[in-house]
Amino acid sequence: MQVNNKRAPVLLFAYNRLDHLKSTTQKLLLNKLADQSEIFIFSDAPRQNKDEVKVQEVRSYLRDLSGFKTINIIEREENYGLAKNIIEGVTEIINKYGKVIVLEDDLITSTNFLCYMNSALDYYKDRKDIFAISGYSPNLKSLICYENETYLTYRPSSWGWATWLDQWESIDWDLSDYEDFIKDWKSVRAFNRGGIDMTRMLKHYKEGKNNSWAIRWSYAMYKQGKYAVFAKSSKVQNIGFGSEATHCSNTNIYETVLDTTSKCDFDFTDEILPNSKIAKEFKFQVSYTNKLIKKSIAFLKGFKK
Repeated sequence: MQVNNKRAPVLLFAYNRLDHLKSTTQKLLLNKLADQSEIFIFSDAPRQNKDEVKVQEVRSYLRDLSGFKTINIIEREENYGLAKNIIEGVTEIINKYGKVIVLEDDLITSTNFLCYMNSALDYYKDRKDIFAISGYSPNLKSLICYENETYLTYRPSSWGWATWLDQWESIDWDLSDYEDFIKDWKSVRAFNRGGIDMTRMLKHYKEGKNNSWAIRWSYAMYKQGKYAVFAKSSKVQNIGFGSEATHCSNTNIYETVLDTTSKCDFDFTDEILPNSKIAKEFKFQVSYTNKLIKKSIAFLKGFKK
């Protein structure tokens, strides 16, 4: 399917956190292109009985939602879990539209998020080495004086992202070459350019310790020698690290400063390779050392109180 220049559909994946979902949808509705965008909201079914009331509250809220060009609510009749919900949901919609913008229910966006994502999808659509567009960007020192508005990375982010049909179709979700990969230290080292946690998460998936779709997605980008595009100023902030978070909680290493401008014209980078200094800082962001530093700072702040 050939990608067109129409607005990309927005896919939103929700479960049982109504307060987070309200923040996500209300911020998204402040976007300049919200009323021009079709949105598909995938509401997963309860995983356990205690979640039934919360899931019904989410669905009741969604049925009264308005403000987008069209709103399509897909209520799963059985619990899919995040990985299956995203893989099947994205596949269904991207096969029809050729491109998608994807959010989860714990992400708040800047008012120019949809402008940025749609513009980036159009700008990079013919660069086959660009695997995905990221809305989230970490706080990195090198970005303060960085001239370009976007930069390339060795790792995509699942916190507000976009891609095209041909890139999505290229993913081997079964990891058919994993056994060869894990025995090759050079390959492992290359994969870990995006973060020291990359191979560990992939290994844990194979061992059944997680069911991450995102690490398989990241691995596909690495195997194909492609890159992700990140914005210098983050268009997404994750608010889902509280006690009710499904997969993560009580960490702040991913805090960032949300873009507060209303800018909708962007100077996209034409760099061929990731900037080495930014790549080094990006990798450090998710390192064990950085996590230890953050935990120590949090502990000391709590101790002083």
